Amino acid sequence: MKGKITFTMIKPDATGKNLTGKILSKITEAGFTIRALKMTRLSKEQAEGFYAVHKDKPFFADLVKFITSGPVVAAILEKENAVESFRELIGATNPANAAEGTIRKLYASSVQENAIHGSDSDENAQIESNYFFSQLERF
Repeated sequence: MKGKITFTMIKPDATGKNLTGKILSKITEAGFTIRALKMTRLSKEQAEGFYAVHKDKPFFADLVKFITSGPVVAAILEKENAVESFRELIGATNPANAAEGTIRKLYASSVQENAIHGSDSDENAQIESNYFFSQLERF
């Protein structure tokens, strides 16, 4: 059975362009319920922990630098088949390859500055949600 939750993070490029409200509207219009939401700014250590899976990749340092460059908005979202549905809503990592109407096609400018993160599996949705939110912070 596919999970009912996913994790998302609106990235500094989008928060810096005041796109948070537009992106959250697209998410709720697509039928997702927001179960937890907060704006925060990641420290270098927090960013390295969140992206630890990429620590041996050549883009890791740039990724950490980017994600710590401004505030992010983290959220836990709920919907049937949440991960797959959300990945469809946000579009391909490279906005040039994203489908029309997806969040990345509308608001991203590059592979790195791609406006939004979305969990890639049910397991990672749980891990990422727990990284940002305690059980007490969830609705």
